[in-house]
Amino acid sequence: MDKPTLEGEMVRLRPVRADDAAHMWEMVNDPEAMRTTGTTDTFTRQQIDRWCATVADQPGRIDLAITANGSDDFLGEIVLNDIDGTLRSANMRLVMRPGYRGRGYGTEAIELVLGLAFDGIGTHRVELDVLSINARAHSLYENIGFRHEGRRRDAYRDGDGWCDAIIMSMLEDEYRALRGV
Repeated sequence: MDKPTLEGEMVRLRPVRADDAAHMWEMVNDPEAMRTTGTTDTFTRQQIDRWCATVADQPGRIDLAITANGSDDFLGEIVLNDIDGTLRSANMRLVMRPGYRGRGYGTEAIELVLGLAFDGIGTHRVELDVLSINARAHSLYENIGFRHEGRRRDAYRDGDGWCDAIIMSMLEDEYRALRGV
């Protein structure tokens, strides 16, 4: 599958590349991002370097760097993974670098990726998990049109404790209805 480049008003999404590794390294070591995304794995810099250099060739996923129009700097990452052509489904995840959260870049990136998912690759369903401790992300996904499906109790670590995963999804007909298509 060709890895696309998508253009919006504020952001440009392009495939993750090897030269994104330094910014990816910063992102995967950010305590707030780790907490709000449920990341408990630790990575070496060599693993991040290798991942950024090879992820574009991985099947069943599209990993896109979020950049601001006019700049090629890596602001964050949005991913469609677990792409299943038979079930026409995919999982989506988003993470922004610390200095770029709350500026609208993630919202526009989600809209672009949903367009790719439903209009580009023919997905019927896009799902995601949002941690119950991540109220900002939960509100964002809800405002975009994702619906609650359920909850996985104590699915992620939150320091020494636990937090729930809220399962949300959007279906193709919901996407089209919300956008007047």
